[in-house]
Amino acid sequence: MRLLLPVFSLLNPNPLTCAIGLSISITISGCHPANTSTQSMKSASVESTHQQPDINTDENNKAINTITKPVVYQVFTRLYGNTNTSNKPWGTIADNGVGKFSDFTDVALQDIKSLGTTHVWYTGVPHHALINDYTAYGISNDDPDVVKGRAGSPYAVKDYYNVNPDLADNPTNRLAEFEALIARTHANGMQVIIDIVPNHVARNYHSISAPKGESDFGANDDKTQVYSRHNNFYYVVGEDFQVPDASKGYQPLGGETHPLKDGQFHESPAKWTGNGSRLAKPDINDWYETVKINYGVKPDGNHDFPALPNVYANKTAAEHLAFWQAQAADDIPDSWRKFEHIAQYWLTKGVDGFRYDMAEMVPVEFWSYLNSHIKHTNPDAFILAEVYNPDLYRNYIHLGKMDYLYDKVDLYDTLKAIMQGKASTATIATEQAKVSDIDQHMLHFLENHDEQRINTADFAGNSRNALPAMVISTTLSRSPTLLYFGQDVGEPGAENAGFGQPTRTSIFDYVGVPAHQRWMNNGKFDGGQSTADEKALRSYYQTLLNLSHTASALSGNYMELDSFQRQKQVVGYDDNVFAFSRFNTEQQLLIVSNFSQSQSKQFTLKLPKTLKQTWHLTGNAKLTDLLKNVQLGQQLILNQDGSVSVDIKLAPLQSVILEVMNKG
Repeated sequence: MRLLLPVFSLLNPNPLTCAIGLSISITISGCHPANTSTQSMKSASVESTHQQPDINTDENNKAINTITKPVVYQVFTRLYGNTNTSNKPWGTIADNGVGKFSDFTDVALQDIKSLGTTHVWYTGVPHHALINDYTAYGISNDDPDVVKGRAGSPYAVKDYYNVNPDLADNPTNRLAEFEALIARTHANGMQVIIDIVPNHVARNYHSISAPKGESDFGANDDKTQVYSRHNNFYYVVGEDFQVPDASKGYQPLGGETHPLKDGQFHESPAKWTGNGSRLAKPDINDWYETVKINYGVKPDGNHDFPALPNVYANKTAAEHLAFWQAQAADDIPDSWRKFEHIAQYWLTKGVDGFRYDMAEMVPVEFWSYLNSHIKHTNPDAFILAEVYNPDLYRNYIHLGKMDYLYDKVDLYDTLKAIMQGKASTATIATEQAKVSDIDQHMLHFLENHDEQRINTADFAGNSRNALPAMVISTTLSRSPTLLYFGQDVGEPGAENAGFGQPTRTSIFDYVGVPAHQRWMNNGKFDGGQSTADEKALRSYYQTLLNLSHTASALSGNYMELDSFQRQKQVVGYDDNVFAFSRFNTEQQLLIVSNFSQSQSKQFTLKLPKTLKQTWHLTGNAKLTDLLKNVQLGQQLILNQDGSVSVDIKLAPLQSVILEVMNKG
């Protein structure tokens, strides 16, 4: 869930394939070190390479490197297997269909794995509020006045101890059906991630599946108090909740009648809304379908829980756990314990990790508490957090013990601006330098459920225009790569599904995903209905993403070559081109991309002397393009003055990943 509105300070008071034309000659001088400050990148010419720290330098790194450079495939679970193509606005399941857990067959899972996937993020699994009648299964109906869309937001969780009944062939056995999917995913060589949404829950949260002894959120709250440490919610004492006034002609369910749709929802006293609104009647643009969880942060922003000393930034998860176990039981807010129990429940079901929604709206001490408990149970658990404030990155990684954060504000925004002609490729090196100390913790993506689809006029215009950005996103650092389902076949998200808006595949409605459906081909997953362009795009993604595991240099060092080309005023190297190197003792790569949609690029790429020295280059070195799996016949030429250069020719939108085959 993307934060679109200002929040109150108390919420976080802590500070396809292109033709390749390439000729080689090889001329090295000085180069700016790759991972250095932005200021130093702008100034001196330095003839030294920056060696990244050893992969296992801290506790976070030890855990996250059990799988080299993960690839996360995010699937919106209820949409993935749906074969219905009706796409009626505000359509019901009968109108538009819905995908099921059972649609993830072994064939489907092997197809996902073929993209280099190591982790499947099943989005929308916990039981959230939705408009469908499951009263025959003991599930209460949800009120359309406080549900967005018909299928409902996956981030308005109603019952954390069960799963969305829409996803089951037999809703009575829905939890067992998900457990079977976990087992199938594991059997096909991948791990399972699900969402936990600690900042808020559905307005009508009620678990009918909680283990014995687990009470509902708010069940034991003192509702006469705006705030109390062990209350799960904040209250607008003396006022009842009021449904927000609609705007722009919005009507729940698109105007369809429904027994509960009356503009009212009983909640007395009113609770604070999920995005922090303290109004009994929130605005229609607030997250009115959810209520804010209290983590022991007082309304004035002060903390009502033990402070975590800053020295714990350098301590292990086990040491964090010991810190919290040493605290008095009454000092730990009840909401902390509830979410820790929820996480442990899913770990026992076989879930391998979690993606945390809007993590920056929850205090970092809670994350230390929760994640240290999770790592105690499963040291290799995959922990990904949605954080958009760069000033908070290091606290959430080191104090909060997160494995990965979204690299949205820096890399994603930069690549999008370049694709749209609004920025120079020089900004890539500048932005990457900002996170050089935490690079492997910053997950890269070009699409997810919150973002616009690439294949829209508002983003890249078509999927092919994003290929250079995807190459850079995948290969720039040691971080994981996230792929959103349908991205690999150019899904445009153009449907008017109801609450959801075109350019983003709806997360609120029952809808089909046409390009993905063509690839799915009624469960064969062979592209039998796909266009030639869709097949070519997917093949490109497969090749690129599988390099995450087969190209060991991508888990090694990084040196940007861009600023050196600009300093030396290399003819033909411009604001549409970006070059860098990745290397370790086993493999050396040169990666060059051309973002221009219409112009070929030809230039002599100059390499730093340090690369010649570090790579022990000899005159017998040859180049192989890993994207084409073609060995280039040209031999590297070492000039008499000791310099090295590479003559590059790139077609529009072409990238090359050149492995230096040093025979010396």
